[in-house]
Amino acid sequence: MQAWQVHELGEPGEVMRLAEVPPPTPVEGQVLLKVRAANINFPDALMCRGHYQVRPPLPFTPGVEICGETEDGRRVIANPALPYGGFAEYAVADAAALLPAPEALDDAEAAALHIGYQTGWFGLHRRAGLRDGETLLVHAAAGGVGSAAVQLGKAAGATVIGVVGGAGKVAAARGLGCDVVIDRREQDVVAAVKEATGGRGADVIYDPVGGQAYAQSAKAVAFEGRIVVVGFASGTIPSPALNHALVKNYAILGLHWGLYNTKNPELVRHCHEQLTDLAARGAIKPLVSERVPLTGAAGAVQRVADGVTTGRVTVLPALEKGVTA
Repeated sequence: MQAWQVHELGEPGEVMRLAEVPPPTPVEGQVLLKVRAANINFPDALMCRGHYQVRPPLPFTPGVEICGETEDGRRVIANPALPYGGFAEYAVADAAALLPAPEALDDAEAAALHIGYQTGWFGLHRRAGLRDGETLLVHAAAGGVGSAAVQLGKAAGATVIGVVGGAGKVAAARGLGCDVVIDRREQDVVAAVKEATGGRGADVIYDPVGGQAYAQSAKAVAFEGRIVVVGFASGTIPSPALNHALVKNYAILGLHWGLYNTKNPELVRHCHEQLTDLAARGAIKPLVSERVPLTGAAGAVQRVADGVTTGRVTVLPALEKGVTA
């Protein structure tokens, strides 16, 4: 089979190499899956660089989120068991963790449903307790993680303010349903949030960016607001001033979604049921901006790493065989 492999660490576009390799052999508790679609996540780029908390042995195949097909023809969502990731024709995954792919979504959309939307659901509902009528601020609202939070916020009845960088991403954020869109390159984010909320600030802030975005969040959060720290796509990990959180009466909440897979896997399945229902009702639908063949995976991962994409970019091995998914 064909698979992308990383033999040395560095930028994805430089270190990912397409190779002909034997299909992976499942160990006890695993299943072999034919990859129908593999969604690209920022951690894929971080793993190529050696900057992610999970460091698979070299050589490894990136790709942490797929829609796959079991040997008996079931369409499932899975997180491949590294080092045999999803940017390949076949991958392996833990049998106990397989989830049914929603019928309302095609392969590319189903592949993009899992990590970003689970993270959004846990962040907004489990951690922040987002309520109907509250105001939600989402940083990087047109990106893969942010776009999921926007849709989930709207589905929960929140007023959603999206922060993006650039005119093209403004249009994407509006299309996702943001009530207010702020272009951080052209506007003062804090002043714009205050203006949109009558000076009150945002009740819940969803931050997958860190760095300057977190500094803006601390200034734009409302009394008794909640800042959900999801990641650090900016590359800068902030150091919060806890005296400021005390004086202003807001909460800083961390979210590492992957922990729930071991700490409370039943809650992950419950979340998937909620997401499947929302997809069936049309309340959420992953924004897949690019569908690329397997041969285009390295360049696509690099674009995600560079932050120039909107929504999700998904690798479809069947595209090279003239099959759409």
